[in-house]
Amino acid sequence: MTIRVWDYLAEYRNERADILDAVETVFESGQLVLGPSVRGFEEEFAAYHGVAHCVSVDNGTNAIKLGLQALGVGPGDEVITVSNTAAPTVVAIDAIGAVPVFVDIREEDFLMDTGQIEAAITERTRCLLPVHLYGQCVDMAAIGRIAAEYGLKVLEDCAQAHGATQGGRRAGTFGDAAAFSFYPTKVLGAYGDGGAVITGDATVEANLRRARYYGMEKVYYVVETPGHNSRLDDVQAEILRRKLTRLDDYLKGRREVARRYAEGLGDTGILLPTTNPGNDHVHYVYVVRHPRRDEIIEALRAYDIHLNISYPWPVHTMRGFAKLGVEPGSLPVTERLAGEIFSLPMYPALSAEKQDEVIRAVRAVLARL
Repeated sequence: MTIRVWDYLAEYRNERADILDAVETVFESGQLVLGPSVRGFEEEFAAYHGVAHCVSVDNGTNAIKLGLQALGVGPGDEVITVSNTAAPTVVAIDAIGAVPVFVDIREEDFLMDTGQIEAAITERTRCLLPVHLYGQCVDMAAIGRIAAEYGLKVLEDCAQAHGATQGGRRAGTFGDAAAFSFYPTKVLGAYGDGGAVITGDATVEANLRRARYYGMEKVYYVVETPGHNSRLDDVQAEILRRKLTRLDDYLKGRREVARRYAEGLGDTGILLPTTNPGNDHVHYVYVVRHPRRDEIIEALRAYDIHLNISYPWPVHTMRGFAKLGVEPGSLPVTERLAGEIFSLPMYPALSAEKQDEVIRAVRAVLARL
């Protein structure tokens, strides 16, 4: 059987009637853009997080971009983040003319090393952008302390952490605002693209609503401040509303898959992911480590098992960001782990049968190394 690192088809078959009903509901509503489904999803997503405001947008990259702008970050300002992330995190910073400044990651959990942040702060630093990578939160107590001491804004990148918690608080509720992606692979994924920003600040919310709708506010066709066309469409919003009611079930499914991997591979030479004290991991991707990663991935193709690397190239090593002048070797942990990490199949509908096949194949490959 072909086994991929992610597959939505089993989930779709289980939820097909509800997904198609969501589409029909929107088509019959007479409102396809910024209609009741968008408003309903925004209210329900905000309520899920216990915050006052949610502004939906067209994708996760623009959620970060508009989130930064809504917080007052602009050209020439520095934003401290990590290079071990999906490129859109940094693309969004660059898109508004701000400058990404990288700190290294922690070896044990692949997350931002908050102990390096203060040394990276300059008079141009305006924002901290922690990435809750792979499904668990960065140390937000440390982020909050540093932000308060230096007068910095905090935008959380929650694209991989829907429903994750730290100390009982959900990811996205620690900073000034938080950006989410609803790309289909995400823990809460649409059947297309989508994103959102949540915040407890009414001014930030107002900035976001203008920015995602050309810069218009109360009067259509009148631009208050130049903005964008970054609207979530109602079809995706209605699908997300339905799926939001099942989010906690998705999380249970992911944790069960993670439990089976820990049980089946815990005695091998592969380093499995860890969950930090106080964190509740949602396992967006199940990232493991091995120094002979490439050999393992290649060997598993013979079993028709196709894996992924998140991420093989740190952002600072990419040709598109050579202008930042970040020298090779400056982020040693990030660079070393990029050659060792890879992702095993992870999604709630992954059957025990398929997962057992992955475990058997991985064990067989490791035995031959």
